[in-house]
Amino acid sequence: MRKFVGLALVAGALMVSACNTVKGAGRDVSSAGDAVAGAAEGAK
Repeated sequence: MRKFVGLALVAGALMVSACNTVKGAGRDVSSAGDAVAGAAEGAK
């Protein structure tokens, strides 16, 4: 759970800092979703 929270914080920080355009925001959200999904698979 602690790893998931840390990953979510990092993903959120990357999204905020890298969102210059709507297209970039979409990529960031997709990337964050992939990271969360990977963390969830690893926690099984």
